[in-house]
Amino acid sequence: MWAGQSKWGNKDLEPMGEINVTPLVDVMLVLLVIFMVTAPLLTQGVNVDLPEADSPSLQQNIEPLVITIRANGKIYMQKHTIDIKHLAPRIKAMRKAKPGLPVFIRGDAKTPYGRVAEIMGLLESAGIKKVGLVTEPRR
Repeated sequence: MWAGQSKWGNKDLEPMGEINVTPLVDVMLVLLVIFMVTAPLLTQGVNVDLPEADSPSLQQNIEPLVITIRANGKIYMQKHTIDIKHLAPRIKAMRKAKPGLPVFIRGDAKTPYGRVAEIMGLLESAGIKKVGLVTEPRR
């Protein structure tokens, strides 16, 4: 009896045999566009011209503490400017709260090596023995 004919002859009252996927596709396309637009905005930190190096990328579950050194010598912790004399005490406090917090240095390619070494010395005085240097892959 349900093989395409109903006893009343009205096709609008029959149950549908297929699923209408058009609304699902519409929603998925909107979500795709939203993710494509917001993905570039998720990068964190200060815009610097990183040096290029051949090194493997690291997979981390914890958001690291990123210290950025710009070419003009300005220092940033995450996205906020910080004075060099406040850097070691702030890092000590952060490491006390999160002992396994990884620390990375993002130095501009034009930053003098002496400035990077100075920051690394401050990190060592704050009790940090492992520091990662952030680079860009070679093109």
